[in-house]
Parts: sequence; C-alpha cells; structure tokens
Amino acid sequence: MTSSRSLDDLDRRLLALLADDPHIGVLGASRSLGIARGTVQARLDRLTREGVIRSFAPTLDPAALGYPVSAFCTVEIRQGQGHEQVVGHLIAIPEVLEAHTITGSGDLILRIVGRDNADLQRVLDAILDDRHVTRANTLIALAERIPYRTGPLVRATGDVGL
Repeated sequence: MTSSRSLDDLDRRLLALLADDPHIGVLGASRSLGIARGTVQARLDRLTREGVIRSFAPTLDPAALGYPVSAFCTVEIRQGQGHEQVVGHLIAIPEVLEAHTITGSGDLILRIVGRDNADLQRVLDAILDDRHVTRANTLIALAERIPYRTGPLVRATGDVGL
C-alpha cells in the first residue's frame, strides 16, 4: 500500500544514496550518512512497509537478456468486460514488462520487448490472441534517452514541502 506520508530530509538522503549506489548496503549507508546502522534499517523497513520502496531486486536490462527491441503498445479492449481478463492474459506473456490503464485512445498501455522485429510481431500476435482485445497500436522505441528514474523525484519532494 502506498502512503502519502511525507519524506523527511533523512529519508530523501537515504533514498538518493540507494538510487545512486544500490550495492551500498545498510552498513555502507550508515557510514555514508553518518547515522547508526539501526536507524538506516528502521528507515528502510518503514519505507518498505509504506510502499515507498517497492523492491530491492536488481534492475535488469532486457537487451542484455537478448531482447533489444523495445516498444510501447496501446490496447483497446471489449467494453463492459473489465480489465481483469485481459490482464490475466497479458501476465502469461513474458515479453509484456508493464501494463497500465490509461485515458485517451486505448484502454491499456504496455511496455513490451522482442528479440528482433519478427519476434516483436510474435509478441503482438500473442497480445491480440484474446477475445477481449479488439485492437493494438504499437510504437517501436529507437533509443532510450532517459531511463526509468526516481532519484530526481525523491530530491524534488523536499522542494514541494510534502
């Protein structure tokens, strides 16, 4: 569950440190921040419990795993059926990395990957192979210019007085 609780300066410094150096560990963070190891652990436990920290898993590069083609796909679904059935179908497709409900043209936006363009077509065919999916539009990403990041957002929370 995500909390709307504000981050204090120590929370922001700890999160920024972990974003910049994910290998630092609790002891390294305590040394770097000049605070007790127990304080770091307590903060990490609270931030995890509140949903601020979602995972300590490594961030993997799909291209390094053999999936260099990345695309975004909007999906239109049959109205009145809900999203659950389509999401259940999409979860079974390993190349679907993310799915978000959206407004505007389409009902869902997906981030998908493929080994090459032909493989991306296979992934799109798998997405469309559900009776609740009526249409899909795809944009192939040519280059990543700004990778997924949260560090600047964490630092900005101090500026807006959350």
